[in-house]
Amino acid sequence: MLKIGEFIYPWGSGHYSRMMRLNSALDNNISGKFEIHFASKDHVYHKLLERFPNHKNQIHQVLMPTPIDGKFGPSILLSLLNLLLPLSKNPSLVKQVISYLKEEGKLYDREKFDLVINDGDMGSNIIAKNRQIPSLFITNQFRPKLYRSRSYFYPALIFVSKQIEKASRILVADSPPPYTICEYNLNFTKEVKEKVTYVGHFTSINIEKKAKSDLEKLVENSEFGYWMRTGNRSTNDGTGQRYEQVFHQSEMKDEKRIISHARNDPKIDVVFGKDGKKYSVSEALEKKIDWIQIDIGFLSEQEKETVLKFSKYAVVNGSHTVMGEILGVMRKPIIGIPIYDEHTNNIKWAEEKNLGVLAIKTKQIIQSISKIKDNYNKFEESLVEFSKNFVPNGAENTAKIAAKILEEKK
Repeated sequence: MLKIGEFIYPWGSGHYSRMMRLNSALDNNISGKFEIHFASKDHVYHKLLERFPNHKNQIHQVLMPTPIDGKFGPSILLSLLNLLLPLSKNPSLVKQVISYLKEEGKLYDREKFDLVINDGDMGSNIIAKNRQIPSLFITNQFRPKLYRSRSYFYPALIFVSKQIEKASRILVADSPPPYTICEYNLNFTKEVKEKVTYVGHFTSINIEKKAKSDLEKLVENSEFGYWMRTGNRSTNDGTGQRYEQVFHQSEMKDEKRIISHARNDPKIDVVFGKDGKKYSVSEALEKKIDWIQIDIGFLSEQEKETVLKFSKYAVVNGSHTVMGEILGVMRKPIIGIPIYDEHTNNIKWAEEKNLGVLAIKTKQIIQSISKIKDNYNKFEESLVEFSKNFVPNGAENTAKIAAKILEEKK
């Protein structure tokens, strides 16, 4: 039986969501029996156990090194100190890397993979190359453009890019140029370009339709903004704090909004009425409450689609996966409030194409809402043109590449 190893980097949620969409596509494209093994840690590892309860022996915990959380995303200072010193229950980064590569190497030797697919995990590229196993590396960045405040990261970027280069194929999860959202995060060398393929975005195309939820019924035919909190804990919390600063401004007192927290916690779900009272979603629907804000812990794919359908705009931190779905599939303008330079690059690209607005400060965010509303037709025209050239089937295209590699190995 053929064996595929999927190594998923556990920082944020984008790597996991891409690989789960790829998983469905692999079933439809690979002939014959095959077995998939997953490797990750932390929340991704636990999500995998929940998703595949009957295949726990194929889910492996590998302690891939990740940055140390700070207040707004990773703490640069602590992460740098962690290079040589143990911090926040983490051994030094040097020890982490040595240990995790040994663990992944043992997994390779035990399972004897025919193909590995790595989303964000560069160490697996090294092991695959050393063992002459074909590897696919899925990414949306390679030597991203840095701003002056982060220029000291350049040596690290060069090191990372050299590990990415070790993959047999590099698959960019975006549309080909000139419609590449992550264009400013890609600076491929001439040698690397030969192994690069733009496979497209890994979007959810076929959503199983179910009966409308109370949330969907509540938001139908309303005009509001959709404010998304995404990413790992610090990124999510940092994004939420910035949103709260905006909501407390006088200009926002009549601006309806829905905030998704990307946390599967029903206690988060609450509706704030214009009467100053709090309600559950079902109660607000039953009493036909005139609402101003809805907080939701976790949206189903169908609910997210409904919310985006009726929203006027979406507020995001610049996450690549999220931007692709909003701009390309749902054709809604964005207001981007970046956490990392990677986010800034994505949002700047969208702003230049008149698909959204970059906003850093609180007042800029409020001004961006007015700008989008006042020029909505122009944004819509740009979005229609962009969506015509948007490639949504990245999972399917990647699965076809994987199938071809495996077929050639027979």
